[in-house]
Amino acid sequence: MRIATYNVNGVNGRLPVLLRWLEQTKPDVVCLQELKAPDEKFPEGAIRDAGYGAIWHGQKSWNGVAILARGCDPVETRRGLPGDPDDSHSRYIEAAVDGVLVAGLYLPNGNPRPGPKFDYKLQWFERLIAHAAALVVTDAPVVVCGDYNVMPTELDVYKPERWLDDALFAPEVRAAFFRLLDQGWTDALRTLHPGETIYTFWDYFRNAFARDAGLRIDHFLLNAPAAKRLKDAQVDSFVRGWEKTSDHAPVWIELG
Repeated sequence: MRIATYNVNGVNGRLPVLLRWLEQTKPDVVCLQELKAPDEKFPEGAIRDAGYGAIWHGQKSWNGVAILARGCDPVETRRGLPGDPDDSHSRYIEAAVDGVLVAGLYLPNGNPRPGPKFDYKLQWFERLIAHAAALVVTDAPVVVCGDYNVMPTELDVYKPERWLDDALFAPEVRAAFFRLLDQGWTDALRTLHPGETIYTFWDYFRNAFARDAGLRIDHFLLNAPAAKRLKDAQVDSFVRGWEKTSDHAPVWIELG
């Protein structure tokens, strides 16, 4: 079972890229972030024509998350992260697909730091940690993936000294990520590629992709039953080189 996560940076503007990648790689489950479209503008027809059922949680111009499943419809289990009934951001969605619970998230960027956006990021992270505590002990395989907007270590960022004041590399944010891991989650990419420079995002500016000046901010966290089935974890970095593509590349894991 191949599960992927992909921050598409606008699902309608990048639809040809998304469909091309789906056709080439045929993942079984895909979590999308940054749809940047309200619910009624989600391209359900094109996605279904590509062979995927879908659930989505959209928002005009910003945010937005979705889960696609090849040959079936994901069974939605949660829409929105608990803990703040006033939170209007579309950043979290959860579904069951073929016996695996898959959660897709788009954690806040948090810049500028300090400020209200950074405070919101930390608050959202705390809500995620609280919800994940219940997910990690589930007997079934659980996968929590998406754009976490955090580089956990210096290995995960090109020239880390340039990011010391950024919300994605802030000590508080990195500490929150490791508190999440300490619940018993496995960081799939880092577990299978220890010590390797591996990025999932390259800025559009300064020829970043060609220079491989990237960040690892898209992550797969697996509970113990899922981690036992982990066979592979990779980044489809070639997609970042396509025309009119997202600044993120798809990331995927293989469960046996």
